[in-house]
Amino acid sequence: MLIIGPPGSGKGTQAERISERLGVVAISTGDIFRANVRGETPLGVEAKTYMDNGDFVPDSVTNKMVRDRLREDDVDGGFLLDGYPRTTAQVDYLDSILAKGEQKLDVVLQLTADDEELVIRLLGRAKETSRSDDTEAVIRHRLDLYHGQTEAVVAKYAGRGILTKVDGIGGIDEVTDRVMRAIENPSRVSVVSGR
Repeated sequence: MLIIGPPGSGKGTQAERISERLGVVAISTGDIFRANVRGETPLGVEAKTYMDNGDFVPDSVTNKMVRDRLREDDVDGGFLLDGYPRTTAQVDYLDSILAKGEQKLDVVLQLTADDEELVIRLLGRAKETSRSDDTEAVIRHRLDLYHGQTEAVVAKYAGRGILTKVDGIGGIDEVTDRVMRAIENPSRVSVVSGR
């Protein structure tokens, strides 16, 4: 399974909750990048440059990291990817990784939210956590990148009939309830909404 959504849509929070409820490992590329940045690893130093500008870390770095992570034993019972793939080239790379392991995606869950709501959320988070990659200019740039690149990923999965959209606006528990309903009874390419 993978979870897709714009920055600030609650992917990380919902990924943790899905992981706990379904007993599958959640794999967040953002968390892995931030851990490498804190540890000042070569990958972290390279990734920080892109992250601070609100840009995506290059496919070459991201693909290798995801490939290595999906080779670990804890994914045998299933996994939830958060933050990957973000481009159609990454979709193709993920397809090849999964094919080698005789696996396939069962569902792609897209959290949806209004851009202005996301800007407000992310600016609030920036004040709480002092994240250097959450200035308003960087947030808007990341949203533009999401719309410009990731929407093609969403369209690709919609074409395969495995995309389910969930309204990401509302309280955390409310969104989790929608997410779990969507996973249990997927209504492909339609929005499970709280409104």
